Formats: sequence, structure tokens, C-alpha cells
Amino acid sequence: MADYSDTYKTITKPAKGFYKDKGSKFYAFAYPVKNEEEVKEILDNLKKDYYDARHHCYAYAIGFNRELTRSNDDGEPSGTAGKPIYGQLLSHNITNVLVVVIRYFGGTKLGVRGLIDAYKTASVDALENSHIIVKKLKDIYEIHYDYPLMNKVMYLIKELNLEQIETKFETDCKIKFAVRKSDSEKVNQIFKKMYPLQIKYLYST
Repeated sequence: MADYSDTYKTITKPAKGFYKDKGSKFYAFAYPVKNEEEVKEILDNLKKDYYDARHHCYAYAIGFNRELTRSNDDGEPSGTAGKPIYGQLLSHNITNVLVVVIRYFGGTKLGVRGLIDAYKTASVDALENSHIIVKKLKDIYEIHYDYPLMNKVMYLIKELNLEQIETKFETDCKIKFAVRKSDSEKVNQIFKKMYPLQIKYLYST
């Protein structure tokens, strides 16, 4: 076992939340996301669907250690929208999640404190309506080997309980597999000893 955590929390599917204060309505949406392309697509679609809203504020965190984060106030006073939304991602200890809060102005200003509370509360409602799960961080590898090594390779894949993602069995064989992060280095070293097999780390997920 590795001496570090290789699990993280995220949500499984989109969820909604709502908050209302002094006529202003705050519609919150939480989405599981894997990259910024997905974030952009979701934001574009929400802006089309809620084109008549005053503000589309959001925050997201992507990556096992939240390597990629961003928050946006979208015209609200600095720090009153994106920051409290992002604060709820931290409070719930989740990543690979985008939260968007769309505001319809009700005619009465809420003030800085009121805005912070509103964006926070709407975000909380969406996240509490979400299904939060614990996921294991996995490393993805690809191995190349000649057909005569097939039996030995397949025995190891079964023995090490590796998850096959893609396979190609010809004269030159190729397998893409996933392994839990905490077992990654051990598995890597085992395959490295199988000359002339080649192993290549691809990414983590």
C-alpha cells in the first residue's frame, strides 16, 4: 500500500439548486467535468438557455489535487459570486466539478454580504442535491509486446487485477490498461522486467 491517498470525491451526474432573496432568483447547476472543453460547452449551453439572465457566475476544480481551478463573478462585485461558489467545492472536498449560478435580478440590490450568502446558499443546494462518490485515482498505461509473450502478459493482467481498456492482438500486440495509483509503480516495474515488452505511462484519471 502506498503512504498517500489515491482517492478523491466527485459527483456522478448533474444536479440543481435554487435560492431567492428580495426578488432575485439564483438558479444553481452542478456538473461533473473532466476538462475545460466540457466546462466551455456547458457554459455556452447555459448562456443560450438562460440568455435573459443578468449574471452567469461559476467556479470549477479539475484534477486529483485540483490542479486546474477558476472562478468568475460575471459582472457581480469582485469576490461576491465566483469565490463563494468555489468555497463550496472546497467545503464539500470535491473535484472534477463545475458549479454555475445564474441570477435573475429582482430589482433590489442585495449588497456584498447578501450576494455572497446568495451565491453560497444556491451552490450548497445544488451540491446537496448531488450524488457525491469516492473514486480511486488510476494510472493508465499502454504495453507493446510480440505475440509469443501473450500467455505471460495475460496471466499477469489477471493476477494483478488490471482493468483492460483497449486491446489489439496481432503479431505486434498492444494493451491499454488501468491500475490503481497506489499499485502503479509496482506494476510498472513488473512489466519493465519483461524484455522486450515496452510499457508507457499515458495519463491519470
